[in-house]
Amino acid sequence: MLASSIRCFVFFLLWFHAAYGDLSYSFAEEMKPGSVVGNLAKDLGMETGALASRRARIDSDGGTKRYCDINVKNGELIVADRIDREGLCGEKASCVLKHELVLENPLELHRVSLHIQDINDNSPQFKEDVINIEIQESADRGARFVIEEAHDADIGQNSVQQYNLQKNDNFILAANRNTIELVLDKELDREKQHELNLQLTALDGGSPQRSGTVVIHVTVLDANDNAPVFSQAVYKASLPENSPVDTVVMQVSATDADEGVNGDVTYEFGHVSEDVKNVFSIDKKSGQIKVISVIDYESESSYEIRVKAKDGLGLSSYAKVIISVTDVNDNAPIINIKSLTNPVPEDVSPGSEVGIINVQDRDSEKNRQVRCSIQQNVPFKLVPSIKNYYSLVTTGQLDRELVSDYNITISATDEGSPPLSSSKTLHLSVADINDNPPVFEEESYSAYVSENNRAGSTLCSVSAGDPDWRQNGTVIYSLLAAEVNGAPVSSYVSVNGDTGLIHAVRSFDYEQLRSFKVHVMARDNGSPPLSSNVTVSVFISDVNDNSPQILYPAPEGNSFMTELVPKAAHGGSLVSKVIAVDADSGQNAWLSYHIVKSSDPGLFSIGVHSGEIRTQRDISESDSMKQNLIVAVKDNGQPSLSATCSMYLLISDNLAEVPELKDISYDEKNSKLTSYLIIALVSVSTFFLTFIIIILGVRFCRRRKPRMLFDGAVTIPGAYLPPNYADVDGTGTLRSAYNYDAYLTTGSRTSDFKFVTSYNDNTLPAEQTLRKSPTDFADVFGDSDSSPEVGTCFNIFFCNKMQILFTLHGFKHPYTHFQNHTHFSSSALRPPRGDAAEISHRECCG
Repeated sequence: MLASSIRCFVFFLLWFHAAYGDLSYSFAEEMKPGSVVGNLAKDLGMETGALASRRARIDSDGGTKRYCDINVKNGELIVADRIDREGLCGEKASCVLKHELVLENPLELHRVSLHIQDINDNSPQFKEDVINIEIQESADRGARFVIEEAHDADIGQNSVQQYNLQKNDNFILAANRNTIELVLDKELDREKQHELNLQLTALDGGSPQRSGTVVIHVTVLDANDNAPVFSQAVYKASLPENSPVDTVVMQVSATDADEGVNGDVTYEFGHVSEDVKNVFSIDKKSGQIKVISVIDYESESSYEIRVKAKDGLGLSSYAKVIISVTDVNDNAPIINIKSLTNPVPEDVSPGSEVGIINVQDRDSEKNRQVRCSIQQNVPFKLVPSIKNYYSLVTTGQLDRELVSDYNITISATDEGSPPLSSSKTLHLSVADINDNPPVFEEESYSAYVSENNRAGSTLCSVSAGDPDWRQNGTVIYSLLAAEVNGAPVSSYVSVNGDTGLIHAVRSFDYEQLRSFKVHVMARDNGSPPLSSNVTVSVFISDVNDNSPQILYPAPEGNSFMTELVPKAAHGGSLVSKVIAVDADSGQNAWLSYHIVKSSDPGLFSIGVHSGEIRTQRDISESDSMKQNLIVAVKDNGQPSLSATCSMYLLISDNLAEVPELKDISYDEKNSKLTSYLIIALVSVSTFFLTFIIIILGVRFCRRRKPRMLFDGAVTIPGAYLPPNYADVDGTGTLRSAYNYDAYLTTGSRTSDFKFVTSYNDNTLPAEQTLRKSPTDFADVFGDSDSSPEVGTCFNIFFCNKMQILFTLHGFKHPYTHFQNHTHFSSSALRPPRGDAAEISHRECCG
């Protein structure tokens, strides 16, 4: 039934909202945990969900135990732990627990006062089970004997309200609020009854009512009619906390007018709590009260002790001792982290609140005043808020790439003497945001690769760094869309998205592509992603992968090129020239010419770099008329590549000897020889008529073209030249200034015979040139010493040339190919000079 009464005792007594936002609730002690005390949301006029969003919580004041909590879902204030009013407040008339309601965003603080109401959960108790009283039989009727009252831990109506004494013949009970006295109603007669046992009952005013009993054992003695008397009714003393053990607090004193045993006074504590007995002791003989354990102001600030003085025969009296404990600054401040945003985004604006700090000091007055600060040079500071709360706010812009973590030491110092301090270190991390683009290690990159590389080979590596964290700092590489020679750049190179390695997708050809550029983008994985670009220049180096190509003599089919060499040629005379090119560049295109096989090894030589074939000595009568040379052209690459050609030379001054050349012709028989001869004869005849007409036209027009016979009459078509050939002096293979005259017979368009001479005078000796008449052909040839028989001699040249054509049967190469970079006077045909001309004249004209 008592438990049911406790559950029904819960009530809401008072609520008010003071100027500082105070809330006050009153409820009974011993409520079950979870019992509802009140609704904070309703009392504060807030929405129920606002408590959860603002992270509402209950903090105890002064670091005491938290007895209540809040249900943030519905805003109810509930009991969190067992509340024993007697244990918390003792006999104090008012028992108030101080709590604080803390709300964040913005920070609000409301004091919550919990008034604990007493319930009748304690029965009255006497100090002893038996009270021994010795009364002189001489005691007069009406004598009074003080009885120590019963103690009830409850207060108010629930404390002791009345006493009942067992009915007897000698004593009645006189009780008021402060004292209980046993009144002698009828004199004692020791001879009739030397001791009595009386039952005294103490009743409280609770509902249901509780009681406690004690037996009063009365011993009838002879006369002792004076009780001890204290010098003071109330003793007061002040004691600093942390006083050492055995410190004398005070000394009480009482006197007894009796003598002997009846006057011997002893001291003891009256009805006191166990806590008092554990802290203080009293000397029975002297009445000194001493400290026997630690005095802590924060646990108990004052003590009220009842002291009893008793004489030898049992008479006693009581006095009150009040001991006040003074505070000493013996508690350092306590720093509590109530709220902390961790990690903090690096883009948080200065002045943002990232944490709430609470500082407590259990001391009192000045010893409780605390100053809180941050000593380090960090972009944070403490801003005082409500009461002992501080806000931790940023003071500057955070940059995770510079400082990613902060160890913030908070120091708290009180104002005691000497001051005490404490500190707490907060580890605060800075959260990364994607605020840094990738940065390449170099402004640009160059890659060098030899042509004919293997597809998939590595060209170079690009690398970009991003100081951001995790995915914000993860770099991915890619190629920007572009074109190289009209094709997508991705068909030339590729880039590894993770490593930045650039690979060749295809094999490169230096002769087609010598360099190109690609643009590589480095992008991070942030949101949104950031990127940067870099240019990679790819340079292709040449490899000696092209053999020299001989342009003259043209090595095509079974045709052969035959040069006529006058028997009168001296040593060093230019006979012919081998012209070759190489598609490579640099030293791979540096060509050298060598005679690898010769009919007469000592007769001809070739210029190593020019390819000019010259006589090494004067031609003698003993030299074979037919000379065959095999010329090799080599480049300067590693390894060297080469090409060969055959050169046929005819040493003769008499064209009549030409039919004998059939021995060096090819053996190939043409079933259509007759048809070819007819076509050749018609062509030569037509050409001859045209030639005569042109001579007459040139003569009459008197054009000033020295050393030119038929300007444009017979031209040598320019041969096809493969692309990318250039001068050897630069990066190609041909020299820039070759000046040669091509001397062809009148029917040279169908002939493989030709005369080649240089403008160099040592081709043939000057004294062996033909003599020319100044009257006949000076205007035609532009040379004052031309021979008068030259005009007639051209007919003989045509005759001889036809004989050679019929003899050789060779019609595949009617003209000689010359590279269009080399300058030849190929638009004019010159008559042969020197002995060659004289021989021809003699043989044909005379």
